Amino acid sequence: MRRVRGGGFGSIWQGIGGRCSHLSPDGCVLALLVWLLPGAALATPPQLASTSDGYAPEGHCDGCHQIQAQNWQQSDHSWAMRPAVAGNVLGDFSGAEFSEAGVRARFFREGERYRVSLAGPAEPKRHWTVEYTFGHYPLQQYLVAQPGGRLQALTVAWDSRPAAQGGQRWFSLYPGQSFHPDDPLHWQGRYQNWNAMCADCHSTNLDKGYQAANDSFTTTWHELSVGCQSCHGPGQAHIDWAGEEAEKRAQAPGKGLSLSLGTMPGPQLAEQCARCHSRRQMLGVGPQPGQPLLDSALPSLLSPGLYHADGQIQGEVYVYGSFAQSRMHQQGVSCTDCHEPHTSALRFEGNALCTQCHQAAPPERFRTLKAVNYDTPTHHHHPQGSSGAQCVNCHMPATTYMVVDPRRDHSFRIPRPDLSAQTGSPDACTGCHDGMTPQQAATAIDRWRPENPAPAPHYGQAQAMARAGEAEGLPALQQLVDARQQPAIVRASAVAALIDYGAPALPTLDAALSDPSALVRASAVPVFAQAPDAVRTARLIPLLDDPTLAVRDEAVKALAGVPLTQLGQAQAGYQAALEDYLQRLEQNADLPGNRLNLAVVLTRIGQPQQAVAHYRAALAMDPRFLPARLNLVTLLSQLGETAEVSGLLDQGLALSDVADADRAQLGYLKALALAESGQIEAALVWLDRTLKWQPTHLRGHYNRALILDRLGRKEEALVALQQGLVLAPASPDLLYASVYLNATLGNLPQALSDLATLRQLRPDDPKLQRLESQLRGQ
Repeated sequence: MRRVRGGGFGSIWQGIGGRCSHLSPDGCVLALLVWLLPGAALATPPQLASTSDGYAPEGHCDGCHQIQAQNWQQSDHSWAMRPAVAGNVLGDFSGAEFSEAGVRARFFREGERYRVSLAGPAEPKRHWTVEYTFGHYPLQQYLVAQPGGRLQALTVAWDSRPAAQGGQRWFSLYPGQSFHPDDPLHWQGRYQNWNAMCADCHSTNLDKGYQAANDSFTTTWHELSVGCQSCHGPGQAHIDWAGEEAEKRAQAPGKGLSLSLGTMPGPQLAEQCARCHSRRQMLGVGPQPGQPLLDSALPSLLSPGLYHADGQIQGEVYVYGSFAQSRMHQQGVSCTDCHEPHTSALRFEGNALCTQCHQAAPPERFRTLKAVNYDTPTHHHHPQGSSGAQCVNCHMPATTYMVVDPRRDHSFRIPRPDLSAQTGSPDACTGCHDGMTPQQAATAIDRWRPENPAPAPHYGQAQAMARAGEAEGLPALQQLVDARQQPAIVRASAVAALIDYGAPALPTLDAALSDPSALVRASAVPVFAQAPDAVRTARLIPLLDDPTLAVRDEAVKALAGVPLTQLGQAQAGYQAALEDYLQRLEQNADLPGNRLNLAVVLTRIGQPQQAVAHYRAALAMDPRFLPARLNLVTLLSQLGETAEVSGLLDQGLALSDVADADRAQLGYLKALALAESGQIEAALVWLDRTLKWQPTHLRGHYNRALILDRLGRKEEALVALQQGLVLAPASPDLLYASVYLNATLGNLPQALSDLATLRQLRPDDPKLQRLESQLRGQ
């Protein structure tokens, strides 16, 4: 324990500066312990910021904007985060008990404090104090203070729905599961950490204050919850304007406001909401009110696990990514057309919400809409007033998250059961009609519309082919990228999927670097990180001056490692941008993915030991975070640390509840490591396991064929290649190996056939022409 100069507890308390005055007594004890620990003095409990930064004190807007403030009081934004005091705590703390999967909890009161005792299979019972509430409906979570300036969210939550709907109970967010205390999903783990996972969207102008050196936080906010300035930007200048004389007020532009939401076009307004209501990677520059979304965050694309192949929501993606796919977004509809911004409630109930625009006489603003009354059986083909007659049930199907929280897909799509077999995506029809097959639903829809029986092509078909590794996915994705009428997020997702198609996709990817959409440009950059230095510099140096921060960041990351002498006049600008980028990565290295990004750049710029440290830190945060383990194994292999490589792979393979696809990646690297050390037979065993876990692992098929060939089992090697070519007929590596094996086995016609396919893929490769001459000369 560090010695404190001076005498007694009072001196220590003065040293803390009263920073835990808003916490419960045991929360203050935690703060005191953190202050006393070596290297942890910077870790203080989350608190109000000490500088204004242009933000007015919380509540200062209420005097003039009383109606808006009153409407906000019971909104989701107001309830985003509150002190755990009477009136804010909805859960039963009268001694209620909860028990499931070895987890035992009791919720009780001690005076004014809300307390919880928790015990688990590998966790002795301890008492904790709830410091803050988190949300309010349909569930409320509770935050507990922990060392290092952390707040952690309990994974036993309160179901605040009415009892008639199954609510008014304690429940686990992970039903039937329990987690060891060192698991990142444990309530004290990394993925339940408020500072890193939740805070920037549940409080106003939040600064995490992350300290990478000791993995601690000094988090501050300007408003505890999502207040006025979270959406309207810093308000002190506006309050100052309101206090001026009338003449000065008339001369001030914009009334001192940092932005005017009421005059924003729909897509721009949606981007202001998307800073929180999206799945995204924050860029570490704060909220940037009024600026384009990609100047503060890079939205997630329509990736597997987050979205189905046709773009329907799958993971918890927070609305924007689905809304950005919709025709409504394309036509300028904004969030506030449907949601009242201060109460966060819907503007109308039922179908009236949709028919405010979709009616026989559409509003002038949307005069391009068809003049049709959609709220009739002739459109929805269900009894009037029934569940099937509700617009949202067909066009906005819901997916339930956090056990009790159904969220609607905001892409406002037309149901396409005819695509279910191809895309593997759900459809609204069979989601309601138990026992109905997608084909039956598609046939019924065809009968409704005999004048137009052939459904239009859908971008989900291209994505489905790409996810399956089908050769036909290449031209389909290329057409999708070129289709400027398609939403930007759809085209950007097609760009990202094209990367797996290698050289044939490069012309499209090259063109995407100059696309009008910043999201498309940003999505095209990463593939060029692997290009020769001359190509990288020629393609990416211009993007260092891109008007959008997300694109500039991607360019800096992809250029990392290029010799400075090859950057020409861009050298100084690149170095400044790289320094800024690395600093922001360091300040946000509080999650495994952020550590990964930092380590990747450090590797590229020739700082492997620093990169190794960050990869290790990422695995300490989450041992199951596969990208960090794979990259660390690769880097250590390059550094000659073979013993540690083997241990890292064995540790990953020994982890329970690892997905088969992840286990296959680890098994594949295990096989490569064994092959490099000369243990060929053992390598073959691990390749067999890899393909058992993931039959579509192309490199597994390729390397298995190479090893079988090396062992003299050429016929088996050819079978292995053929299995891979069934999955990816256009794979250059598989085709080249097939040419070689068939030629050595005397199957010359098949060798020439595979070579012809390969030459179509690589028409400018002179080595292939020479190879053909050699084969025909045999």
